[in-house]
Amino acid sequence: MDDTQSGANAAGYRVLARKYRPRTFPDLIGQEAMVRTLTNGFASGRIAQGFMLTGVRGVGKTTTARLIARALNYGDKPTIDMPVYGPHCEAILESRHLDVIEMDAASNTGVDNMREIIDSVRYAPVQARYKVYIIDEVHMLSKSAFNALLKTLEEPPPHVKFIFATTEINKVPVTILSRCQRFDLKRLDAALLASHYGNIAVKEGVEAEADALAMIARAAEGSVRDGLSLLDQAIAYGEGRVKAADVATMLGLMDRSRIIDLFETVMAGDAKASIEEIEAQYQAGGDPATILSDLADYVHWVTRLKVVKEGALADSSRTEAEKTRGAAHAQKCGIAHLTRAWSMLLKGIREAQLHSDPLMAAEMVLIRLCHAADLPGGEELAKIVKQAQGSDRVVPMSAREMLRSNADAPVETQSNLAVKPQAQVATAPTETRAFTSLKDLVAIATEKRDIKLKTDLESLIRPIRVAPGQFEIALEPGAHPGLPGEIARKLEAFTGMRWMVMVAKDGGDKPVSRQRQEAKDNLFLAAREHPDVQAVLKRFPGAEIIDVKVPDDSLPSPNMSESDEESR
Repeated sequence: MDDTQSGANAAGYRVLARKYRPRTFPDLIGQEAMVRTLTNGFASGRIAQGFMLTGVRGVGKTTTARLIARALNYGDKPTIDMPVYGPHCEAILESRHLDVIEMDAASNTGVDNMREIIDSVRYAPVQARYKVYIIDEVHMLSKSAFNALLKTLEEPPPHVKFIFATTEINKVPVTILSRCQRFDLKRLDAALLASHYGNIAVKEGVEAEADALAMIARAAEGSVRDGLSLLDQAIAYGEGRVKAADVATMLGLMDRSRIIDLFETVMAGDAKASIEEIEAQYQAGGDPATILSDLADYVHWVTRLKVVKEGALADSSRTEAEKTRGAAHAQKCGIAHLTRAWSMLLKGIREAQLHSDPLMAAEMVLIRLCHAADLPGGEELAKIVKQAQGSDRVVPMSAREMLRSNADAPVETQSNLAVKPQAQVATAPTETRAFTSLKDLVAIATEKRDIKLKTDLESLIRPIRVAPGQFEIALEPGAHPGLPGEIARKLEAFTGMRWMVMVAKDGGDKPVSRQRQEAKDNLFLAAREHPDVQAVLKRFPGAEIIDVKVPDDSLPSPNMSESDEESR
C-alpha cells in the first residue's frame, strides 16, 4: 500500500463508538423499558411535547435523542418502527438536518440563546414534519435561561418538539422536569457490555479473548461509549488481537489470579507474603491504588458468593478462576471478616490515591488488613472474655441503664473495640402530638425536612417553655437576632396555628446538641470503666474503644417527663 492510500484510510477511519452507534431503537441495548414506553406512546399518538433523557456518560442519551427525532419525522406518521431509511433519516442521524437543531447548553448557557429558540419556534419546519430542538447537558443552562424557556416548553407550536439530555438531573429545575416525559437510561451491567463488545469484535474480524472483553466491560463502568473506546485502544495495542494480558497491561490492571493470590495472603494474616506480592505486581506495572481497588472488588465478589451464590456464579463477566477460587473462599471466610476487609480497603484506596508514594500507602493498608484478619468478631470476643473470667453472664441493657450502673453489657468489635448498647424507643403517633415540648417541635421540623430549622432548634436555643402556639426560649451566643421570627413563621406554616416566640435574656435548658454530646461522653466513660470492657482491653493489649454507638432517641432530650424516661 502506498502512502496516498495509507493516508486515505487513516483519514476515513471511524472510531468504534461512532461506527456502531445505534441507528434504530432495537439497537439500543439495555434500555427496554424506555423503548417500550416510546413504542406504545407513538402507536397510540400520545407523543409528549418534551422529552428529558438522563443517565451516566456514554449510555446513549444523544443517540436516543436523534432516534426520537428520526421517529417523529419518519414516513407518513411518527413511528418507532423504522426498517429502512426515509428521506430525513440519514441527515438526522448525522446531525446535519435543517429542522433538527442540536445545541450544547455548556456553551449556550444564557437567556439570549433561549430567546433565539423562542423566536424561531414560530416558523414551520423547512423539510420535515417536526422541528426538533435537542439540547445536550441542559443542566448547564442559567436560571434565567430556564425561566425564558418555560412558557414555550409548556405550550409549544404543534410542529415543535424538545428533547433534553443531562448527566445531572438534580440540577434541572422541577418546573422544567414537570413539562417533559422523563426517561432514565440505565447503566449497563458488565456481562451485557462484554457480550456487546464481543459481537462488535466479530464484525471487525478481530479475535478477542473472553477475559479481555470482561476486563474492558468492568473498566467501562456501565458506559457503552467508554468501553468501545477501550476496545478500539486494545485492538491497536494488540495489533488486531485483544488478549487479556495486553488489556491488563494497557489498563494498569493485574492478572485476576494474582489479585486472588494477594487476597489469600492477606486473609491468612501473612504480612510478609502480602508485601512481596504487591511489590511484584507493582514491578510488573500495576498501580497500587488500582491493585487495592481490584482487591476490594474481589472481596465484594466473595461476599456475594457467600450471600447469593447461584445468582453470582451466573455472572459471565467473571473469570473461571474468580468463580472457582471465589466459591472456596466464600466457604472459608466469615461475613464479619469480609465486611471488615471491605471497610478498610475503601479507606485504604483513598489513602493510596492521595499519598505521594502510593506503594508505601498500599503496603501499610495490607499490613493493617493482615493484622486484622485474625481478630475475633463480636460474639467470639464475648466468649473469650467470659472464658477468661470464668463467667457466662452477659446481660444486654439500655443506654440509660449503662449510665446508672455497672451491670454487664454486650461487646462487639471490628478491628477496634466498640460498645453498642441496645435500647427500645417508644414514640407517640403524630396525630396525638400536642406541641408541649421541644421534642415535638424538632419532630415536626424533621417530618417537613427542614434541616435548618431542626439544627437551629437543637443548637442555637435554650428551651424554657413550650405550649400550643407559645414558645419561650433563650438564645445561644451564636444565634442571629432574626431567629425567633423565623422559627415562628415556619412553625405557623407547618402546624397551621399562630406561634408566639418569646425571648428571655437567660435561663432555659442546655441546647439539645450539647445535652446529647454530654450524655454520649458520660456513656463513653461508663463503657471504659465497665468490667467486661476492662477485661477485653487487658486481654488484647493495644486495643482501644473508638466509639460508643447509641440510638439518638436513647440520649437525653429536653422537656421529657419522668414517665417518658421510664418508657425508655
